[in-house]
Formats: sequence, C-alpha cells, structure tokens
Amino acid sequence: MFAIINPPFNYYMLSERVRGGILKNSWVRIEDVSPHVARALVAAEDANFCTHWGFDLEAIHSVVAGKSTQLRGASTISQQVAKNVFLWPDRSWLRKGLEAEFTLMIELLWTKRRIVEVYMNIAEFDDRVFGVASAGPHYFGVQAADLSLLQAARLAAVLPNPKNRSASRPTAKGRQRTKSIMSGAQTIAVDGRDGCFQVLN
Repeated sequence: MFAIINPPFNYYMLSERVRGGILKNSWVRIEDVSPHVARALVAAEDANFCTHWGFDLEAIHSVVAGKSTQLRGASTISQQVAKNVFLWPDRSWLRKGLEAEFTLMIELLWTKRRIVEVYMNIAEFDDRVFGVASAGPHYFGVQAADLSLLQAARLAAVLPNPKNRSASRPTAKGRQRTKSIMSGAQTIAVDGRDGCFQVLN
C-alpha cells in the first residue's frame, strides 16, 4: 500500500508526539525536492543503495570481520525505511528479523526512487522535525526545492543523531562530515550511483 500511499505517521512519531507535543512534518514529492538532497542522504547513509537489494553485504562483512565498528554502516536506507515505517525503535532480535522481512518486501514491491522519497520524508532532522519539507524552512528558511548542496549535506550530517546535532550550527566534526558528504554526493552523481533515484527533468 505504501508503495503508492504516503505513510501518515509511524510508531516513533507517535511516541515523540506523546513525549513532546506538536511535530513538524509535511510530505513532499521527490520531484519537488532539490536533487542535492537525495544524493546527500544516499552518500551519507548508503552510497551503494542503487547496487544492492536491501542489504549491503560488504558493510555487513566488514562489521562481522571486525574491520569496521560502524554498525550503522551496515544498515541500508531500505532497512531504515522498513524499521521507521513499519516497526518500532528497538534492538531486539525479533525486531531485526521483522526488519529483514520488511526490507525484502520493500525492495520487491517499491521502486528505489520511492524508497528514497519515503526516507527523506520520515527521517528526523531535529527534535520532532520530520522530513526535508519541514527541515529546510526550520534550519535555513528555504523550501525543499531550493536546498543547496551544502544545506543538503548539513541535513544529512545530523543523522543518525538529530537531537544532539544541528544543521544550522554544526560543530567542527559536523563541518568535516558535511564536506565528506558533499564530496560523496558529487562522486555518486559522476559515477552514476544516483541513477536509480535521480529525477530526470
């Protein structure tokens, strides 16, 4: 159903509403968002998004082999969408098992572009600020369509810890991460790894 219909809310949004009150969240089509945003999010979270079927086996192997301590590096955008849309924030084996099943279904039934579109609309970019349509005005006073590469990279840089990071007031570490994301976004644009989700004009 959500391959066509936009998810109205999720478990985490409901819990945040109960905890802190009003949420900032409005939906925007990927066609109406600056192309820098999708590239920055993919470069930051899952650079091989277009080449895998929901699981980044190289990243998983690196974590298992002890070559990487970045557990998030093994979690793809598809997995994050599965968790955020259908499940609850928990580290149990049950939730991880269900996440794997939903990830496979999403990859089978949704387009890659739809996965990115849903992700950019449900990701939290500040305390109770969900989606790029809310984050653009919140941080920079601009609509999602007008976000620059720098602004898009700063938004991507607050993930996965938006409550303790700021896109408008980044730390030195945040500025360094922003530069890395900008470089990665430009790289995937050049080498074609944005081909599965880019919007052709």
